Amino acid sequence: MASEAGPILNGIPSQLPDIDPDETQEWIDSLDAVLDEKGRTRARYIMLKLIERARQQQVGVPSLTATDYINTIPPEREAWFPGDEEIEREMRRYIRWNAAVMVHRAQQPGIGVGGHISTYASAATLYEVGMNHFFRGKDHPGGGDQVYFQGHASPGMYARSFLEGHLTEAQLDGFRQEKSHLVDGRIEALPSYPHPRLLPNYWEFPTVSMGIGPMNAIYQAQFNKYLHNRGIKDTSQQDVWAFLGDGEMDEPESRGLLQLAANEELDNLNFVINCNLQRLDGPVRGNGKIIQELEAFFRGAGWNVIKVVWGRGWDPLLAADRDGALVHVMNTTSDGDYQTFRANDGKYVRDHFFGRDPRTAKMVEDWTDDQVWWDLKRGGHDYRKVYAAYKAAREHTGQPTVILAKTIKGYSLGSHFAGRNATHQMKKMTLDDLKAFRDSLRIPITDEQLEANPYQPPYYHPGADSEVIKYSVDRRQKLGGTLPSRRVDFEPVKLPGDEAYAQVKKGSGKQEVATTMAFVRLLKDLLRDKEFGKRVVPIIPDEARTFGMDAFFPTIKIYNPNGQNYTPVDAELMLAYRENESGQILHLGINEAGSVAAFTAAGTSYATHGQPMIPVYVFYSMFGFQRTGDGIWAAADQMTRGFLIGATAGRTTLTGEGLQHADGHSPLLASTNPAVVHYDPAYAYEIAHIVQAGLERMYGEGKTPEESNVIYYLTVYNEPLQQPKEPEDVDVEGILRGMHRIAPANTEGWTHEPARAQILGSGVGVPWALEAQQLLADDWGVAADVWSVTSWNELRRDGLAADEQEFLSPDAEKRVPWVTQCLEGTEGPVVAVSDYMRAVQDQIREWVPGTYASLGADGFGFSDTRPAARRFFHIDGPSVAVRTLQLLAREGKVDADVPRRAAEKYRLDDVTAGTSGNAGGES
Repeated sequence: MASEAGPILNGIPSQLPDIDPDETQEWIDSLDAVLDEKGRTRARYIMLKLIERARQQQVGVPSLTATDYINTIPPEREAWFPGDEEIEREMRRYIRWNAAVMVHRAQQPGIGVGGHISTYASAATLYEVGMNHFFRGKDHPGGGDQVYFQGHASPGMYARSFLEGHLTEAQLDGFRQEKSHLVDGRIEALPSYPHPRLLPNYWEFPTVSMGIGPMNAIYQAQFNKYLHNRGIKDTSQQDVWAFLGDGEMDEPESRGLLQLAANEELDNLNFVINCNLQRLDGPVRGNGKIIQELEAFFRGAGWNVIKVVWGRGWDPLLAADRDGALVHVMNTTSDGDYQTFRANDGKYVRDHFFGRDPRTAKMVEDWTDDQVWWDLKRGGHDYRKVYAAYKAAREHTGQPTVILAKTIKGYSLGSHFAGRNATHQMKKMTLDDLKAFRDSLRIPITDEQLEANPYQPPYYHPGADSEVIKYSVDRRQKLGGTLPSRRVDFEPVKLPGDEAYAQVKKGSGKQEVATTMAFVRLLKDLLRDKEFGKRVVPIIPDEARTFGMDAFFPTIKIYNPNGQNYTPVDAELMLAYRENESGQILHLGINEAGSVAAFTAAGTSYATHGQPMIPVYVFYSMFGFQRTGDGIWAAADQMTRGFLIGATAGRTTLTGEGLQHADGHSPLLASTNPAVVHYDPAYAYEIAHIVQAGLERMYGEGKTPEESNVIYYLTVYNEPLQQPKEPEDVDVEGILRGMHRIAPANTEGWTHEPARAQILGSGVGVPWALEAQQLLADDWGVAADVWSVTSWNELRRDGLAADEQEFLSPDAEKRVPWVTQCLEGTEGPVVAVSDYMRAVQDQIREWVPGTYASLGADGFGFSDTRPAARRFFHIDGPSVAVRTLQLLAREGKVDADVPRRAAEKYRLDDVTAGTSGNAGGES
């Protein structure tokens, strides 16, 4: 009996044993008596009071936010379906066939590149109802919707585009063969998943890194409202649709940001979760019910929830379910059992589902097994049910909507695929599978055609003049054009002139200013530009005061679609906390993942909205690439443009915070992302040139997409120092290419020919290099030049590019890497230092002429004073001096005992003897 399974609360099966069945039955009988005598309203009141009392007594009753396991929209409230059902069904058949055949052909011997057949098979109806009736294209007067297609469903999108005439058969045959599939000397290929960088005129959003799609969709919807409320663009007719999998909803990112959508009432956002009850290896919730769990979760987060569980064939049975027996069986059947039902036949369903209760068994006693099997479909495969859900979602206001649509993974692919645990990994069909699949879809392809080469069954296209194709193309034209589609069409950006950077280049005089504050001052000047300033989108994860950005609050204000309906505690202060409907700052709380998603939405606005916006996301450097690297990769794939600012950078600079806050490696992580351009500037004037060049690269005239689609990552520090004025002979090319000499050795008045050396430092390490230069000169008579390395990463990329050119074009004029050009005319060994691990500096070793050594902060960070930490890691000025002397002694340029004497003089092993940098202080 069903009662033996135990109660299921919010989709979670209870493991509590029934220790007194008689008492349990008495309670149930009491409730039944109330229902019979006083009705449902009285019973509901009593149940609510019991729950209230249970919570007062700390019994631990979960929130009852789930409804019965039936459709949210009853048949009598379903919207009329306006399409031609038969034509749309026929189009779905063609798409299903071509999608599966494309993956199958890509798995032929000698290629075997994989693919996924079953995901789109389960979601075809969900997509096609949207394509024919809801998803607005780029040419729609309102601007078009943004659709996040589920990554594994890409074959279906390609198959539809093929039928519409936007993709060719040759391109389908190049699925997952993006470099090797040549036709007449040209590459004809398609990427595996939605990758905008790989197919830039087609895919708009990367989604296959699970959890990134839901998160980015939420912040895309927020950004649409942001643009609207700031008066930059009318986005009132643009919706965001995110297609997700129920297994994907296990990702923390998939659920962790739902509250933002509810708090900001993002009624322009619709999640469509394809609940085929399976993830990659088996059931999502074998013992529970994922739809019920998700319903409870989304309702609790403040979303509008629409369940599409059952197809129209169930309507008569549910209408006849007077005493709720069928609903009870539906409620108490686990997902694991539902999957087993679909992997068997009608008789099995009759015996093991309807047979759980004599009343439900009687409902289908006159039905044939075929009727039980074919007439009782899941709701996600019924276009009328799906249409009603979509229409209700679009018309709902004040809340985001989630549609939970129950489907079968591998639907229509045959018994070897449908609902099987292994269906996600299945990439090809047997000849018998192909024939059965063809027959079920009624595709006019003969046995002879399939038998001729079972590895290459033919695609099917009825011809552009077919009634089905004309209908489908017409539907898309009326909705604003084909999808997926990515379009880059925006007005040129008038960039700020040199005057915007002049103030920062003047230096700070006697005042000590950290590079974090120097950047913020520059940002303030850019925001003041009348034409350009409105395009800047400052993004802060609840650390504005740490970064000195609280001065922005009362001027450009914090974006809040609901305004500020309270009096802030600091209302009378000059730097009061100000929220506004048209505020410019995206202040997203303690939320780095959401901040990267907001960064992505703003940084791709040039394509999604034709409105170039420049996001500037400022964060603790440790919590950027380490914590949200996957989101940054997705941003790069989506061709985001903007600035990431890793503030309070370095392993020894952020004193007192300890291990987790001590960034000694983010430049290495940044180096792995080809779209990220990292700089580690030491001075304000370097920052000015880097930012100006970055804006010019992203939005300057004459730039190619390959040049423009980059993310600038600047690491800046909270250690105050006197910012020097920009030198008159400043080497701008060197700053931008990665290194420039800032302090040649001054040997004027020296009476001996000194040993020479080169010291390379970056960021906060440059003062240590200058300190070492002074110690070497004063104490040991050694002349060292000091170089500011603004980018170890760019120096390495330049070196790699030179090597690649020499490797592939050995007869061409040899390209000399910039680091080699800078150092090949100098004398002495080279010592490199930064506040990062040695591997950062070691990136350029291959192209440094002569002897090279690096010093770095390898190991875990810890809490202490800056000088003590630097002495511990041996990256301070005296340590650099001693390392330089060691190399010189090895070359015979100084006496052999000089390094030992220097180490003793500076007490190199004593952490309390460190003096490099200040002990603490404000930024």
